[in-house]
Amino acid sequence: MQYLIDGHNLIPKVPGLSLSDPDDEEQLIARLSAWARVSRQQLTVFFDRASQGNAGSRRFSSVTAVFVPEGKTADSAIMDALARLKNKARNVSVVSSDRMVQAAGRAAHAKIIKSEDFAASLFELKNASEATVENLPLTPDEIAEWEKFFSSKSD
Repeated sequence: MQYLIDGHNLIPKVPGLSLSDPDDEEQLIARLSAWARVSRQQLTVFFDRASQGNAGSRRFSSVTAVFVPEGKTADSAIMDALARLKNKARNVSVVSSDRMVQAAGRAAHAKIIKSEDFAASLFELKNASEATVENLPLTPDEIAEWEKFFSSKSD
């Protein structure tokens, strides 16, 4: 199953993460990457308010991070993604506690998961498989993507 995730809506629901952290998005992507590897799921996480020059999509193994440019919201980007999927949206889970995003997901017949429920599953999976996740080495592609991501953040 594919997941469309409202990143800034999820961050405050994940224990140990805060929107006030300067690297909150990177921390969430790291947790989602670990979860995706263990669960073998494809995730797309949307973040709004991308800084100038950082808008666009970046792939981190099974996680695609979409940094939405100023003037557009992650909510609208998720709704656009659902519209592009058409009937295939039935095979998607939308992770958000935002009522408008949930309504768009329901209209597209996607499964709706509240952010707090997904955060709990992240935490449960992390605890259940912590040793496994920590011992999985990053692939060369994952390392390259993280290096590229962090080098672009310092510019």
